[in-house]
Amino acid sequence: MSIFLDSELTASERTEDARFRVIPVPLERTVSYGSGTAEGPAAIIEASNELERIVGQAEPCASGIFTEAPLDCDGPLPEVMERLAQRTEAAVRAGKVPVTLGGEHSLSYGAVMGVARALGQPVGIVQIDAHADLRVAYQDEKHSHASVMHLLAEEGIRLAQFGVRAICTQEVQSRVQNGIFHVDAEELVTNNTHAVDLPADFPELVYVSFDVDGLDPSLMPATGTPVPGGLGYYQALHLVEHALKGRKCVGFDVVELAPDGNAAWDFTTAQIVYRIMAAC
Repeated sequence: MSIFLDSELTASERTEDARFRVIPVPLERTVSYGSGTAEGPAAIIEASNELERIVGQAEPCASGIFTEAPLDCDGPLPEVMERLAQRTEAAVRAGKVPVTLGGEHSLSYGAVMGVARALGQPVGIVQIDAHADLRVAYQDEKHSHASVMHLLAEEGIRLAQFGVRAICTQEVQSRVQNGIFHVDAEELVTNNTHAVDLPADFPELVYVSFDVDGLDPSLMPATGTPVPGGLGYYQALHLVEHALKGRKCVGFDVVELAPDGNAAWDFTTAQIVYRIMAAC
């Protein structure tokens, strides 16, 4: 089995006692433009072997990283979501931070619901994304990558969205109806904004959902739905890190990498995963 950061971890850092529990989810069922997300988790894990132990001023692997077997993504999507929810719920109940590697963005529903079940307290999502993902359904599938945040909002999960630049009327209405906090890409990029304060009443427990298409396509072309005018690499990470200040990261996912043969994009995604670990 492939292991995240296998080349750097000591024997004691890769056991089930590790703080971070990596869950590969090679899900590709509702993609609507480009394809390849099923190969994302394996590419991220392979590229992680080229990471250094230190990122910024932190060394997340010193707290341990355990890599689980890939999730079985066969069968009806609600069953896949429940299998993933059981994984993330078990991780949180064990006092660990679940790190879900995608795979398409629809997986966030299962990952977040498992975390929320384990905690039994309000959870807020900080979302980096080119899209709001607030459609009621897309192509007749409610568990679509384009409707995952609608499902979570219906469950009472608070949302804070950063970097959106492709949105439909239904999603604009959903933002109003669900009181979704957002600062979109044009405002962030043109003003070179790297820090945005969350609302004072935003939950203390935060789950981060990082869709790599939130980055500008010049930095991340290997994704199914690239949109121009995206966030910079450090800008996106700084937004996440600032949002977590004074709050607790209870889990995160990094999704929508569609490997295209250029290892640079795989490595970029692996570095994002490791950097978010450092922020938790």
